[in-house]
Amino acid sequence: MKYKNIIDMHTHSDNSFDGHHSCVLLCEGALDNGGRGIAITDHCDIDGKDYDFRAFAINQYVQSYTAKKAFEGKLLVLHGLELGQGIYEKEKALDIINSFNYDFILGAIHNLENMPDFYYLDYSKYDVNDLLKRYFEDELKLAEWNKTDSLAHLTYPLRYITGRDKIEVDLTKYYEIIDAIFETLIKNDKALEVNVSGLFGELGCTMPDAELVQRYHDLGGKLITVGSDSHYYNKVCLGIDKGYDILKKCGFKEFTIFKNREPMQIEIR
Repeated sequence: MKYKNIIDMHTHSDNSFDGHHSCVLLCEGALDNGGRGIAITDHCDIDGKDYDFRAFAINQYVQSYTAKKAFEGKLLVLHGLELGQGIYEKEKALDIINSFNYDFILGAIHNLENMPDFYYLDYSKYDVNDLLKRYFEDELKLAEWNKTDSLAHLTYPLRYITGRDKIEVDLTKYYEIIDAIFETLIKNDKALEVNVSGLFGELGCTMPDAELVQRYHDLGGKLITVGSDSHYYNKVCLGIDKGYDILKKCGFKEFTIFKNREPMQIEIR
């Protein structure tokens, strides 16, 4: 690895519906790929139906704690969560947040309220500009809710709209509301995530891309997490170095991790 301080702040174990490997295997993968730390941030999409959130959270807590003890002194292991759509079911979301001792909570929106994940949409049947307008409005509401630590993959819908379906989008149309999202994060001392998974898929760039990361920096953003969004043990920490390259080019000298829900700045080196 190009950098010594490689810490992956977005990973999924088999506690996630789309994960494949145990928390222990994720940690093995992190070490194999030159990592110094990992946050295990399994999916908890709070608007899911017929889902036992408490059973999921207990199981994930036990497994991540076991991994933390097993790798003590070798790898920093953080107990995390990717809380999806928390603003749509706030009471349920707060129950999960307050019931377990998380180090780090990513806030995410994978679907608009009462709609499928953006992955499943047939964009020939929708006004893409309307979808994105509503999406960024909900991202702003999520930032204003101020119950999570970092805002995950800000441009998530583009993974499918542009990356998969090759529909070009003029993001400048949404810069005003994106700036409002950034300003809200900055005011609340919360972080923006640079999700590097897009570098390895059809999208071909991070989420958000370097231009938006620069915009966040220029507005005064200082807290920024970097995550692989890996669902496989052998992909943990991959691309984090490229994320750090973007941070440095945009003027950041540090990246952010969270322990006990408190931000810590780590030098990019």
